[in-house]
Amino acid sequence: MGKTIVAVNAGPRKGWNTDTILSEAAAGAASAGAEIQRFDLFRLEKYTGCISCFGCKKEKHKGHCICRDGLTPVLDAIRQADGLILASPNYLSEMTASFRALYERLIFQYLTYNLENPCCNPRPIPVLLIMTSNAPDTAFLGLMENYRQTLDRFVGPTRYFVSGDTLQLREYSKTDWPWTLFDPAAKQARRETVFPQERKKAFALGAELFG
Repeated sequence: MGKTIVAVNAGPRKGWNTDTILSEAAAGAASAGAEIQRFDLFRLEKYTGCISCFGCKKEKHKGHCICRDGLTPVLDAIRQADGLILASPNYLSEMTASFRALYERLIFQYLTYNLENPCCNPRPIPVLLIMTSNAPDTAFLGLMENYRQTLDRFVGPTRYFVSGDTLQLREYSKTDWPWTLFDPAAKQARRETVFPQERKKAFALGAELFG
């Protein structure tokens, strides 16, 4: 039986940058024999970030978030998975609020506040963290490295991939006021030349990490 990889989309726009890169990474994993279980956070039932109830710090719930809502099946699936792909667009120099809600719940359940054994995750799994952004690829490497270190410590060995300078709209000219911060022609040119290469790289990473 092949590996089960959970792929989580923390972006709202179907068919756009985050969705596309995530789908390529998942397809790469599938090409190597993995089974993909996908979740789109913006299409789940209502959920919140960590509510600081400390239920996961009790022995009988050790390592398990006890808050029951739309994120519960996602957390349950990750706990049983052989690998994890997380993808989010960058909003205001951070991941989306949907990503943060999952991230808080995923990490905090494994945090013990115990110096001798700070993490109670009994089953580390490989993680691929993807971010898309209209800023350049190098703009948020510090942010990605911080996420990588925490995911590496509490979930499993983590790699990250950034697709930057993305195309946001098919026609920038149709906005109600000019988006003069961007060069629409350059954005479109990059979409047609660089973005396909990034799709191939994401596919290759999925196959490499989860095959």
